[in-house]
Formats: sequence, C-alpha cells, structure tokens
Amino acid sequence: MTVEEALVIVDTVLYPKHLSDLQELVFRGVWERQTYEQIAISYSYDTDYIKQVGSQLWQELSRVLGEKVTKSNCHSVLRRKASPPQKLATLLDISEPQISKQWREPMNEKEEDRQQPLQISDFDFLEFPSGPVPIDSKFYIDRPPIEERTYTQIAKPGSLIRIKAPRQMGKTSLLHRIMAHARQAGLRTVVLSLQRADTSIFTSLDKFLRWLCANVSRQLNLEPRLDEYWDEDIGSKVSCTLYFQEFLLRTIDAPVVLALDEVNRIFEYADISSDFLPLLRSWYEEASELDVWQKLRLVVVHATEAYIPLDINQSPFNVGLPIKLPELSLEQIQDLAMRHRLDWIDKVGVQNLAPLLAMVGGHPYLVRLAFYHLGRQELTLEQLLQTSPTVAGIYSDHLRRLLANLQQHSKLAGALKRVVLSSDPVQLEAIAAYKLESMGLVKLEENQAIPSCELYRLYFREQLN
Repeated sequence: MTVEEALVIVDTVLYPKHLSDLQELVFRGVWERQTYEQIAISYSYDTDYIKQVGSQLWQELSRVLGEKVTKSNCHSVLRRKASPPQKLATLLDISEPQISKQWREPMNEKEEDRQQPLQISDFDFLEFPSGPVPIDSKFYIDRPPIEERTYTQIAKPGSLIRIKAPRQMGKTSLLHRIMAHARQAGLRTVVLSLQRADTSIFTSLDKFLRWLCANVSRQLNLEPRLDEYWDEDIGSKVSCTLYFQEFLLRTIDAPVVLALDEVNRIFEYADISSDFLPLLRSWYEEASELDVWQKLRLVVVHATEAYIPLDINQSPFNVGLPIKLPELSLEQIQDLAMRHRLDWIDKVGVQNLAPLLAMVGGHPYLVRLAFYHLGRQELTLEQLLQTSPTVAGIYSDHLRRLLANLQQHSKLAGALKRVVLSSDPVQLEAIAAYKLESMGLVKLEENQAIPSCELYRLYFREQLN
C-alpha cells in the first residue's frame, strides 16, 4: 500500500475531521519508515514536538478504528482495514461518510451492532496541557502585540529575538509559532533545545561549539564539514564563526533562523556561557558590517529561574528585541474558558472566575490545567480551589518543582517565607527580590514583594513554616 492510499483510508475514517498539515507530514514520514528525529530534521521542527504530534495522531486513529494504532503497527492495521471499505466504495458506490461510519466499527461486531451510531466522548476535544501547545491547537491564546512583533522582527536581516519568562509561561509555544511563520515566509529554520544535549557536550567550549555546528548542518540537510574549518590555533570561537560565515550561510540560498531553546541550561556551565553568549552577540553585530551575517536571524529562549549574573556589556540579552511573556488578561482567560466549553463562566460572567483568578492569577499553564479538569468534569470549581495548594491537588508537580528549587537556596526560601507569612507587602533585599520575581513566585510593587497568587501563598506558607 502506498502512502497516498494510506492517507485516503485515514481521511475516510476521520471524516468529517481531517489531518492537519503537520500531522500529514508526520504520517508520511512514518509510513516511509523515518524516525521522528529524521522527520523533525527534514522539516526543521523540534523532535519532541514531532513526537507529540505523532502521539496525538495515533491516539485519534486508535479511537476511530477501535484498536490500538502505533508508529510501529500502523502499516498492518491500515492494510487490514483497507479491503472492505474499498470494495464497498467501488461496488456499491457508498458515500464517504457512510464508509467512514462502517469502517470505524471493529471488524468482529455483529451486523445489528454496526447500526449503532458511534459514541464519541464529550471530552475528546480537550488537550492535556503538557509541553508546548501544538501549532494547530485551538487552546493557544495570542497575547497581542507579542506575536505580531516577533513575526515582523524575524523578517528583518540580522535580527535577534530574546524570549524570557518563568517556566510554563508559553515560551516554547511562542517559539514554534515564530518558526512556523518564518517557514511560511520562505526562511530556513533550525531549532535546537539545549536540554537535548548530552552532559558530556558541556565539558568544553570546543565540544559544545562542534555540537552546535553539526546539529545546525544536519537540520539544514548539509553534511557537516567541521574538520575543514576547525583550527585549534585560531580557537574554537573563530573556527565556529568561520564555519557559519564561509560554509553554512554561503551555502544556503535563503535566510536562516537559528532558534536556541532552553538556553538557561548553559548557565550551569559558567566557563562555556561566558564565551558562548558573547559569541552570539558578536554574530548579531556582524550583520551591520557583513552582508552574509544578515542572512542569520537568532531567537534565544531561556527560563528566568536559571538566570545567573552576566556581564551586561557582553551578554546577548541586552541586544535585539526583548520579549517578556506576561500573564493572561481577564479577557484572554474568559476566551480560554469558552474554548474549553465552560459555558457557565460566560453565563454569570467574571464573578465565577474571580475565585480561580485569585488562586492562580493569569499564569497560562495553571489556568489551562484548571480548565482542562473542569472541562472534563472531574471535579467542581470548589473542589479544585480547596485542594489546589495541597500535595493532592492538580498543581502538586508544579509546586514540588518550585519547592525543590527553593530548598537549594536557603536565603531565597527565607525571603519567600517572610513574604507568604505577611499580610502586607514585604521589603526584600534587591537580589533576592529579583530572583524570586524571576521564578514567578512574587510580584514587585515598587521595592516591595507580594506573592504572585494565593496558590503560592498557601502552599509555601505551609511548606516553609
């Protein structure tokens, strides 16, 4: 069976739904025996994101076909399902919806059972909020004017965008949309997450830069030629710069967007970050002197929890377009609620949202996780609010991660303890206030700190006291 024949089957069983463009690309790649990594490289996507798209695709096919479908067995499953519908379509001229209806039923069911309408869960449209929000998801909320500003900036020769926010605020979701926009505009794209680099890569600057160049080459479908440009006598930074300038940028006939996600990981290795971050800045500045560097556009993404003091005159984070992701506004939260079909919020209005907003503020992940569980009717709003700051609540993983970070920094834990135990804003030492704000735990009003939301106040008052 060819991939085109397989896609006909998939389109039929999914009717009236259909594959998104990205799902089709993933399906084609898998059908041709490509790995997720190969598919990601071919289309300049992050591998983890391609895996997520593939997982959702197999879940949907499993649901409509009535049996488990996976990356490894999709060929055999679709071949088994192919024959009866094709004969029905050819011999009886049955319409596509009718084929789809019969096809969705397991093959061993009785004839009378086939007449029963397909039962589709009322909750199938919901997406559990884990990782980046898929490109085609209806649960991504734009935060104007951020998206349009980044789309405009990435089109500029030699541009640099730096996106920073605490974890789970939507940095990578925004990054995927910037890259998708760039691809639609005809730019070549490379996405590298430093979380995917082996620990051994960070043992030296030379090893890290070679890893960078090799991965960029692969994603641009170029055979790496590191040894032709690497010269220990001139150093790894100059070698890396020449590799980009003389090989990568001159070989590719279109502008290249290089996105570096989870850059905060390099902050753990001061010897590397102190050389690599100024190197990025130098590439950005070269665009004003050399035309070839105007072909390179940079997007640097990092979580602010991992911020370390850097020389402000050398860091790349004081150049280019800064993007600091804000919390969702009340209107955006109402929009997100309606997308989760929480009609009771719309009927009574803001007053129904007030207790939830007090608990979690406008944090995108916390709000969306609440709406997911409320949308599935797994618990009531009252139950959610009551259990939220406890170890048994829906936010337990999120809260444990924050607590683990604090336990490694006793001074920060002590500073936050003062804030959550006080009913009034607390004056903090400047560095402690800045770091707690970077973690998303406090909001600063002039020089005084208050908890970012009631969830943090209640949880950390219990855990730190």
